Amino acid sequence: MVVSRAVRVTGTVVVRVLLGLVLVVVLVLALVWVFQRRLIYAPDTSPVPAAATALPGAEDVRLRTADGLDLGAWFVRPDRTPAATVLVAGGNGGNRADRAPLAAKLARAGLAVLVLDYRGYGGNPGDPSEAGLALDVRAAWRFLTEGRRVPPGEILFYGESLGCAVVAELALEHPPAGLLLRSPFTELAAVGAEVYPFLPVRLLLRDRFPVRDEVARLRVPTVVVLGGRDAVVPPAQSREVAAAASARLVEVPGADHNDPVLLDGPELVEAVLSLVPR
Repeated sequence: MVVSRAVRVTGTVVVRVLLGLVLVVVLVLALVWVFQRRLIYAPDTSPVPAAATALPGAEDVRLRTADGLDLGAWFVRPDRTPAATVLVAGGNGGNRADRAPLAAKLARAGLAVLVLDYRGYGGNPGDPSEAGLALDVRAAWRFLTEGRRVPPGEILFYGESLGCAVVAELALEHPPAGLLLRSPFTELAAVGAEVYPFLPVRLLLRDRFPVRDEVARLRVPTVVVLGGRDAVVPPAQSREVAAAASARLVEVPGADHNDPVLLDGPELVEAVLSLVPR
């Protein structure tokens, strides 16, 4: 009788503990589901300086999205007829001021450059999402082709990390003259699984960004640049993207994801120039 009662009490405690653990897990998953985009996107929301202050010769321009947002961006032209125009889509962090050194070097090399800031970045209105970023980069495309009358055959796409997904998706609709992918991941879920191996990322993720599958459908000259010691996007994933795109691969030995050499280093600039139509 005493033993039976003890067993019942122990069983009740175990059930309560298990129920508590289940509730904790459900709560954590619910929070991840609701707030996941705060884990994906890390914008610098502070207002950026005037274009000419951060990027000599540049102008502040506005991009109007199909859903009615006005986004700030910078456009800079070289001091001669540009050999091509580069649409720069940044990664998930910072804002366009962080891409000013790259834009300056590309302009000195004879290229015009449009540096895009997504919704929610650099003082822009809105909240970032996969669908939203697709609208943003299309506004940039229209600015170049309709606003500045740049021939599509003279436009290069440059994507940095998350931006690789943004320009790859755009390229399916508007193939560029060339595509530069810096540190691309195969798909967002693959990166998320690396960062959060204890979560069912593939089940929870709303924004997918399937870079590898998209570039496999493209037929444009492509270069993939990666760092040999990238701690954010595993180099193996960037190599997979390069293989899927039949791209030329430029690997910078020992470079991590945000090292200066991968932000505006000579290997990166030369890779962009290699895509200029001859």
